[in-house]
Amino acid sequence: MNLGEQTPKTPDMADFPALRRLAELLLASVSALAEAGKVEAACRLAGQAYVTLRGADPAAARRFDVLLHRLAPTLRW
Repeated sequence: MNLGEQTPKTPDMADFPALRRLAELLLASVSALAEAGKVEAACRLAGQAYVTLRGADPAAARRFDVLLHRLAPTLRW
């Protein structure tokens, strides 16, 4: 890379409303899964969603992180 070249910008999820909507739908689905008694499965999916989104959409990733921290204490190992 030459000094005059700029590093490619990470796309802003606001530029992709369909992907933002999919994150919202996934969050609602994971929450419903937990409410249906499948808390461990919901936590696993929330964790995977967080890891997937943390670089591309930190705000959406944070919502999954919050859900995960809210659900984790209710797990019965």
